[in-house]
Amino acid sequence: MGNFEPITPEVEVETEENLVATVTNDEKKVFSDLGSQLSSMALICQEEFDKISDFEGPLNDIQAKVLNWEADQSIIWERGPDEATKYLNVVDEARTLTEKLEALSLSNEDGVKEMLLRAHNVLQMVMARLEEEFKNILVENSQPYDPDLLSFGSSEEEFADVGLNRTSEEFTIDLVHQDKIHDLRCTANVMFKSNYGHECVEYVTLKQDVLDECLFVLEMEKMSIGDVLKLEWGNLSATMKRWARAMKTFVRIYLMGEKWLSEQVFGDLGVNLMCFSEASKPSMFQLLNFGEAISIGPHKTEKLYSILEMYKVLEDLLPDIDSLYSDEADSSVRTEFHEVLRRLGDAVRAAFLEFENAVATCTSTTPLATGGIHPSTKYVMNYVRTLTDYHETLNLLLEDHSREDAVETCPDKSPALGEESTSEDACAITPMACHFLSIVSILERNIEDKAKLYKNPSLRQVFLINNIHYMAQKVKNSELRLIFGDDWIRKRNWKVQQHAWNYERVTWSSVLGFFYLAFEEVYKNQKGWSIPDDQLRKDLRISISNKVILAYRSFVGRHSYHVKSSLEDMFEGMQKQLQYPHRR
Repeated sequence: MGNFEPITPEVEVETEENLVATVTNDEKKVFSDLGSQLSSMALICQEEFDKISDFEGPLNDIQAKVLNWEADQSIIWERGPDEATKYLNVVDEARTLTEKLEALSLSNEDGVKEMLLRAHNVLQMVMARLEEEFKNILVENSQPYDPDLLSFGSSEEEFADVGLNRTSEEFTIDLVHQDKIHDLRCTANVMFKSNYGHECVEYVTLKQDVLDECLFVLEMEKMSIGDVLKLEWGNLSATMKRWARAMKTFVRIYLMGEKWLSEQVFGDLGVNLMCFSEASKPSMFQLLNFGEAISIGPHKTEKLYSILEMYKVLEDLLPDIDSLYSDEADSSVRTEFHEVLRRLGDAVRAAFLEFENAVATCTSTTPLATGGIHPSTKYVMNYVRTLTDYHETLNLLLEDHSREDAVETCPDKSPALGEESTSEDACAITPMACHFLSIVSILERNIEDKAKLYKNPSLRQVFLINNIHYMAQKVKNSELRLIFGDDWIRKRNWKVQQHAWNYERVTWSSVLGFFYLAFEEVYKNQKGWSIPDDQLRKDLRISISNKVILAYRSFVGRHSYHVKSSLEDMFEGMQKQLQYPHRR
């Protein structure tokens, strides 16, 4: 084959000068910028490779220090603040070096990746150590909890001795020694800066255990709703009282302290509410679970006081709970607290209405032999008197059940209302007063029905005297006076006087007609009757004496000593034999 000559194209070949001549000014600018960028990238790569070599020495130094600390398994924070500060400084150096290597990791050079892996391993090692140290500080420096020391009458010195802080009327307890809170805060800050904040979840677990121990000390064992409903009344009543005390102590002393501690340790990191909420949820739900069990149990009358006390405790703690769990992230405790409070309120209302029903349906077929105060009279009046301690709560809970048929429900009306009061006036009295007036009115009717069981008309009047007088005195000598008013008391006293007149009429009229034999017969029949109230017994004796002795002054001149002595024995509730030296 011969030599080939190059084929010259027919078209004109553009020279470099011709090409440049045809490029526009904008295209020139693009080419210029591209060249500058390529030059910059080349310089950056050169600088990166120059810095990589600078990390080798510091990384080796940090790793050596960390391994030296790891070889010594003693607690760093127990070696003193200087040693702890040195360790935290090394941790901070490891974090900073790792962050710089991560910034250079865009290059695919094996040297960078290898060094970054070493840095991460060192950082994980120190974070694991910090987690262990953090846990140790919490455990070893926790303050012991003793509820017996929480006396609200203690002196300032006594509060200081047990780690209690008093501000106004609120009390908090130092859950960790004050001088260790700084160490906890510094440790947490370093861990969060290193993106190892999730390791502090150990705090939540530890605090859950501590709060469980707190409930154990407060004698609140874990019980399911079924377990609570199976308790006998004696055990249940005692547990309800312990619950009320435990709830107040737990929220206002312990949870307040936990919230404060969480704020001190994690306040700058934005997770203090989460840590506090997660740590306290299990214990709070345990306490609220008991309250829920009580709310759905049988609403018997004897439970009313205890349920009222539980409701009042939650009602008083409501502002504290809203403050402790103010964030939306921990609203579950707040929501459950409000729900249990509502349910206990329903239980209080149901138990109270059951009490009203029990009074209305209380019947008896056997009269008291002595004509004394019936047990139901004592029970109802003392029950109502004790309930006045909860007047604010009852007025709130009974409000919706006191506006219908107000006049019929409140037959005696309010002390501020006259006989000509209207239904609008009746509606103006408090819901609790309306129910109390209704209950006592029903009790009066029951007393009248029980009085009919007596075949002896005299003993019937004695029974009415005793029971109505007892009701009037209970109202007069207690807070019930403010509810029932003096007019109500005067009406009952007038009833007592009427029954006393009836007693004298049916009993002593025969004596006035045929004194001695009739008197002896009356005395024999009535010597075992009873009027417990001293003043009432004295007044009735005087009244009888005035009628009997004055009417038969001439006869009494011969037998006055025996008659007076016999009258003084009456209504003592004791059987005695009438003694006369002779009989006519």
